[in-house]
Amino acid sequence: MTKPESAGHDYDVVIGGASLAGCAAAILLARRGARVALLERRSRPMAYKVLCTHSLSANGTPVLAELGLIPALEKAGAVRNEARWYTRWGWIEPGAAPGPELPYGYNVRRSTLDPLLRSRAAETPGVDVLLGHQVTGLLQEGGRTVGVRASTPGGEREIRARLVVGADGKDSAVAGFAGVPTRKHENARFGYLAHFRNLPLRDGISHAWFLVPDMAYAFPNDDGVTVVAVLPHKKRLPAFREDLEGSFLEFVRSLPDAPDIDSAERVTKITGTIDYPLHTRRATAPGLALIGDAALTGDPLWGVGCGWALQSAQWLTEAVAPAVTGGGGLDRALAVYARQHRRRLGGHQYLAADFAKGRPFNPMERLMFSAAARDGALARHMHLFASRLIGPLRFLNPVVVTRAAVVNLRHRRA
Repeated sequence: MTKPESAGHDYDVVIGGASLAGCAAAILLARRGARVALLERRSRPMAYKVLCTHSLSANGTPVLAELGLIPALEKAGAVRNEARWYTRWGWIEPGAAPGPELPYGYNVRRSTLDPLLRSRAAETPGVDVLLGHQVTGLLQEGGRTVGVRASTPGGEREIRARLVVGADGKDSAVAGFAGVPTRKHENARFGYLAHFRNLPLRDGISHAWFLVPDMAYAFPNDDGVTVVAVLPHKKRLPAFREDLEGSFLEFVRSLPDAPDIDSAERVTKITGTIDYPLHTRRATAPGLALIGDAALTGDPLWGVGCGWALQSAQWLTEAVAPAVTGGGGLDRALAVYARQHRRRLGGHQYLAADFAKGRPFNPMERLMFSAAARDGALARHMHLFASRLIGPLRFLNPVVVTRAAVVNLRHRRA
């Protein structure tokens, strides 16, 4: 049963951007009784993001479960993302260590994931998916945002709502129109990726190479396709530009225990970016919230952006749903969301921004990575941090750091 529109509002919430964060927020808010307009500038319902790690880290799995998407993802061939990581001290292999099953996320191509999630949003009572609608400005009254202006197939349109949500990515137009300042963190690496079919990987699991400052990864995805990415330091950019394909393939061939890329079939062109700074923004303003990459754009080498997009959508929903459905107190609810977003992601972003400078491992990183390559319990602990299931303080708690020091001391004495 559709509830009547509130006076002065076309919707309770209008969301700009129908990708992961926007669709998840629309579904979760509508299930709690909100009327949601979900705007997407692209007109094709099958549109998807190309430049992505195509990986959902384990921190996003509870949100996928709440959305009811896990059976559909597994039916579509999504791969549970167990991983091993190469370091100069050897391989870190959390899955090989004894213990209960580790939490997992999913590797799945965005060409599979995005249309699935968008169609689920369109099927949700209370959500109007408006394709071909691009936010061109904000409606503001008394210093707060009260709606959007949008370019649509039928011309310009104004849509009023209690809450406007920017879910439109790292270059968020919504954030720009609202005047939300952006803090940019330099990324000293560039990145290129391509998809390969039937690429042989040991145990069929994800691989990452920490060759500091250079990085690479291979993530097996649905339909027998593996995403292979290289993230070299920018000092190598001139050589890459001279022969992109040759440089990409040679980089992969030179990896320690490299997969036989020449035996696989490349099924996409090599795409990438030479400049991908990390962005941090305030997650709220009066009448407005930012989720996903619009609020915080992480370093793609960690493959956590999709998980954070889902989490931020869930956090926003839990904070504001009573207020946007008529309960009042929206400003207080937005403050709750902003605090949680900052508390849960601020430490991760600080460490990622520092590592994105392309510097060598610092002493604490050397301690933890070297010990995790030598000790199964520490490898499992690192998995929890890499999956963003624990924060920096729990990752570097005194008990764990002491164990790492003891492991390395015993290794030197052996």
